[in-house]
Amino acid sequence: MARKEGESDYSFKIVVVGDSGVGKTNLLTRFTRDQFSLNLRNTVGFNSDQKTLVIDGKAIRAEIWDTAGQERYRSMSPNFYRGAVGALVVYDITNLESFNNLPKWIKELKTHAEGIIATLIIGNKSDKEDRKITIEMANAFASRNHYGLIETSAMDASNVEHAFNTILREIFKIIIKSPDNVSEKNSYTGSTKKIDKVPRDSIHNNKNCVCCGG
Repeated sequence: MARKEGESDYSFKIVVVGDSGVGKTNLLTRFTRDQFSLNLRNTVGFNSDQKTLVIDGKAIRAEIWDTAGQERYRSMSPNFYRGAVGALVVYDITNLESFNNLPKWIKELKTHAEGIIATLIIGNKSDKEDRKITIEMANAFASRNHYGLIETSAMDASNVEHAFNTILREIFKIIIKSPDNVSEKNSYTGSTKKIDKVPRDSIHNNKNCVCCGG
């Protein structure tokens, strides 16, 4: 049966997490609307948006959620993570504290997510010259934790599309390899079936995922 205009074959929920001020909301709006603002206020609670793109002939709707990075919103975490099948864990390359807090966000992701989900580390603000985290430091962390790494700039759009496409393709690849984990079309948001495991040849072994914002 032909797909009707506006329909999607799959719907994936992706969460974007990290400290306040690392640029999570601008990453979301740059990907979904090609918009950027220097004057965004800190997120209160959750933001969400969506975008549909075609991967291997399938229409994939990405439902992207971004949350406040402040501690006072941590009690809302279970609702934020519910149904997520992919995550971008973001730090600011000019902010060492945001990089040092990556383990905290990964722990929270593992605690609240419903099963193992595809995860990618994002070093945002690659347009800035006053970097505090070298690509070598970031690569070492990502490799040690078996995650992929991409540096992005929401301001000049460097690698933003690539980052979201990478996580979406990884989720799609997992589903193709594990069709028994997926219910009928338009229902795979993680709320009906969970990914049992992420294959070892996951994102972190894809050399194209480690780049410097070029």
